[in-house]
Amino acid sequence: MCGVCGRRMTLRYHQRKDVLVPDYVCQREGIKFGKPICQSIPGASVDEAVGNIVIDAMTPLALEVALSVQGELQSRLDEVDQIRQEQVERTRYEAEVARRRYMQVDPDNRLVAHSLEADWNEKLRALEAAQDEYERGRQRDRALLDEDQREQLLSLATDFPRLWRDPKTPQRERKRLIRLLIEDVTLIKKKQITIHVCFKGGATVTKSLPKPQPAWQMRATDPEVIQEIDNLLDHCTDAQVAERLNESGFRSGEGKEFHGHIIAKIRRSYHLKSRYDRLRDQGLLTVQEMAKELGVTAQTVKIWAAHGLLISYVYNDRMERLFEDSSWTTRRPVASDTDSPRPCLSCFSGKPGVC
Repeated sequence: MCGVCGRRMTLRYHQRKDVLVPDYVCQREGIKFGKPICQSIPGASVDEAVGNIVIDAMTPLALEVALSVQGELQSRLDEVDQIRQEQVERTRYEAEVARRRYMQVDPDNRLVAHSLEADWNEKLRALEAAQDEYERGRQRDRALLDEDQREQLLSLATDFPRLWRDPKTPQRERKRLIRLLIEDVTLIKKKQITIHVCFKGGATVTKSLPKPQPAWQMRATDPEVIQEIDNLLDHCTDAQVAERLNESGFRSGEGKEFHGHIIAKIRRSYHLKSRYDRLRDQGLLTVQEMAKELGVTAQTVKIWAAHGLLISYVYNDRMERLFEDSSWTTRRPVASDTDSPRPCLSCFSGKPGVC
């Protein structure tokens, strides 16, 4: 029920991660007269809260108290039944008295006989009405529980939570269980969502929930994860960052494992410097720049790096590299003190001129 206008709310379902998620919408005035929607409340948290309230109510102590109260009410109903029964007996006695009077009248005194007959018929109608009322009252009040029924009700304290939380229980069965216990639920959305649950019999429970976050905010990556990505990008590519995060148990805002594309998207969204930009800021050169610096081809630079003659760092998942400008001066081959020939810097065959 809508707590603003008092009308019954409409239930809508939408799919989220292969699960049907409800929304509660008060839209009757909008449908009839084109007015704005009164309230629209995401139902996932509401349903969870109502389920917890019902489970809390289905404890052995709560059921025992309810049965005790019912026993007290039943004893009072028995007293009322006794009063109704006495009323029937009194009406039956009056009808019997009216019958005797009619039977004892002189048949020749027709006026008196007619009057007594009418009185007798009226008493019989009153007796029939009293008996009908007595039977209807008995049907209404026939709620006394025997011991077996009490045990069955008390077993609900353990059976109900198990059945409610079982993922195999269909939603339609949960609805049937709820309808047996709850009269209605009133929702009000202001700074927070207020839930008024009215149980069968009149008991009420009120609970407040924070307003759900917007969908984009619910899927946002945790700030701790963002900081960890920023730290790892100093030493890792996107795919390597994803692997490290998965090993540490981190998950994305949608609860998924990381991969290189997610890390790249997070980098762009949060304006984090890429591995490439961080290395360039440190003065590292591209393969073309390094080749120009050394006066060789780009392929030669790659071969030298593969043989450890140049210091290089992988900056993306395609295994492309950036190079230290000072690495050539510290690692380039030099002629030995002997007259041994200097190895070829293109093929490292030890036989200059082969390639």
